[in-house]
Amino acid sequence: MNLALLFPGQGAQKVGMGRALAEQHAEARDVFATADRVLETPLTRLCWEGPLEELTQSVNAQPALLTHSIAAWRLLQAAGQEPKWTAGHSLGEYSACVAAGALDFEDALRLVRRRGELMSRAGRERPGAMAAILGLEDHAVESVCDEARPAGTVVAANYNAPGQVVVSGDGPAVERACELAKARGARRAVRLEVSGAFHSPLMASAAAELGHALEAAPIRDASCPVIANVSAQPVQRAAEIRQSLAAQLLGAVRWGASMRWLVDQGAAFVELGSGTVLRGLLRSTDKQARSWNVEDPDSLQATLLGLGVTAGSAER
Repeated sequence: MNLALLFPGQGAQKVGMGRALAEQHAEARDVFATADRVLETPLTRLCWEGPLEELTQSVNAQPALLTHSIAAWRLLQAAGQEPKWTAGHSLGEYSACVAAGALDFEDALRLVRRRGELMSRAGRERPGAMAAILGLEDHAVESVCDEARPAGTVVAANYNAPGQVVVSGDGPAVERACELAKARGARRAVRLEVSGAFHSPLMASAAAELGHALEAAPIRDASCPVIANVSAQPVQRAAEIRQSLAAQLLGAVRWGASMRWLVDQGAAFVELGSGTVLRGLLRSTDKQARSWNVEDPDSLQATLLGLGVTAGSAER
């Protein structure tokens, strides 16, 4: 089977994430224990018990999501499954790099903790906003961003699926873009609860420092292609992966195009980690695409059944 692994990004975190997997599977427990050791903080307790306000902070949410995703991936791997491609939404691209063998989990933990710190700081230094615009084509959203720019910086930040684009930038400009979008026939324009204007020029200071961290990180050629957010194309060499991760904070997440590329290759999909947002976006791109997810023991067993794997092979 041509398997594409999908990894969620920030916003998917929730209290209790990964707990049931870790309680039933040693591989998952080991991943959470590693995160606690590497980060020298009780991340596991925060994931499982909250509080949500603390878990939602970028500096915590990003390593938490990575950890849950890799715990789920280890169980799929233990059942003998290997990907032909990996892809992750924003923060999830780091999880995708781990699953593709380009990054060790411990190095990825350090990188995403640093990424979360830098993004939070950039959000404090230059506050911004993000909003999801539903029901307009990509070019129409780009047009309203152009028209809203007298009010400040605003760009299309996430091309999530047909008819769903997230804009990001200065608060007044994002507000103006939402007004213009609704006037052009958008079904909804919804402000998002975020701590900064991610994937926009307001992240310039974070992107510069993250670039230095990525230069120093031990990134290898991947064992399978990673679909890069910024290009929606496969990358596999270490230099390409490093470049795509560095470009990501300022560039748009071209998720819809990434999914379309994978669908055209005949991929079957498994979303790994918290929630099923990416499966939902995939259905908006192609209703016929085969997909599963691994979040907890029940979804693990359903996925193994769907993939034709003997369930007992992944149990510990």
